[in-house]
Amino acid sequence: MNLANKLTMVRIIAIPFFLLFMFIGNIYTRVAALLIFILAALTDMYDGIIARHREEVTNFGKFIDPLADKLIVSAAFISFVQLRELAIPAWMVILVISREFIITGLRSVAASRGTIISASLSGKFKTTSQMVVIITILLILIVNAVLKNYCHTTPLELQAFLGWKRVLGYILDRAPYWLMLVVTILTVISGFNYIFKNKQLLFEEISSKTTR
Repeated sequence: MNLANKLTMVRIIAIPFFLLFMFIGNIYTRVAALLIFILAALTDMYDGIIARHREEVTNFGKFIDPLADKLIVSAAFISFVQLRELAIPAWMVILVISREFIITGLRSVAASRGTIISASLSGKFKTTSQMVVIITILLILIVNAVLKNYCHTTPLELQAFLGWKRVLGYILDRAPYWLMLVVTILTVISGFNYIFKNKQLLFEEISSKTTR
């Protein structure tokens, strides 16, 4: 296994540790979860660059790289839903994960026909936006924990004040929802883009099923 693929595997191995720290949910574990996710984002940034620079692009890498992205991103979004302080509705996460399953299925169909669907520009933009949003929400969770443990207050309580405290409380309270809404829209658009670009492959697969 080359270096690029090893970096990709690091993202997958990091997922259980990320979830463990998210479930514990104190200041220190939230910081640890943030650091793990940033590490995962960095490996996503550099594994492709390393593979191209070393001329080590492989079919395994083309398959496992987007799969690793989907796993770490899905783990983060699912863990967000369980946190009431974020108020992120489950339907957003369902749409995001459904898109990932659909595109993974599309890649499997393509692979069975000897074709590899590489990550497109819209797919990379979607992944980048997801990672930025997840990091931002993790930072908000850390701030919320600091407010709770050291200031003995919450974002909702801050909104009862005037001035910057009210603004800060509103941002901490509502930003996760709106950030998640934006990333959900981008994710769905990216999914439609993949399907449109590979519609011929889908038509061929449907035709082969009906003629059997």
